[in-house]
Amino acid sequence: MNTQTIIEIVGYVGSALVLVSFLMASVFKLRIVNTIGSFIFMIYALIIHSYPTAIMNFCLVIINLRFLWKMRHTSKVYDLVKVEKNDLYLQYVLGRQYEDIKACFPGIHLDSHLAEDKIDRCYLVTCEGAPAGVALGKDKEPGVMELVLDYSFPEYRDFSLGTFLMGKLKEEGIKKLTYSGPTEHHMAYLNKMGFSQVNGIYEKQL
Repeated sequence: MNTQTIIEIVGYVGSALVLVSFLMASVFKLRIVNTIGSFIFMIYALIIHSYPTAIMNFCLVIINLRFLWKMRHTSKVYDLVKVEKNDLYLQYVLGRQYEDIKACFPGIHLDSHLAEDKIDRCYLVTCEGAPAGVALGKDKEPGVMELVLDYSFPEYRDFSLGTFLMGKLKEEGIKKLTYSGPTEHHMAYLNKMGFSQVNGIYEKQL
């Protein structure tokens, strides 16, 4: 493989990462991948002496880093709102995010859970009044709740909502959480929140 081919591959990789970043639902992940892609493409532009392209990508890197720093250092103000499972606003939020919930939790059947009295606790997490997440649970025994759904809107998937939720559930008298639902796209969250697997079920002491 000659030098020219390697340089072209660097350019293609940078371009691909920039394009892929715009397919991501999480704004935080979008910024990270876009930063990496822009940096690589900037190096490529410098190598081929395309200085306008290099300057543009350098500016994109700086802009992304600025927003990432702001996202990390700007505290979000959340509120936990307990609602009934037949609450109209809860139904609206679940309906509006239905496709994303199915994508995040493949195989989940919320309609049957809600209809068959498999849900005892329903919470909406809001950020400055806007819906940011939904938590649905079933009381297994005093102080123990099984998480049926722990869903965050794409723009709030930086683990801050989960940390807030765990603290508030403890205030609700819950001492232990369990989860046995889909983990295909949920494993990083479970690990970050401190869940451990016990006999095939994920558990967390609050």
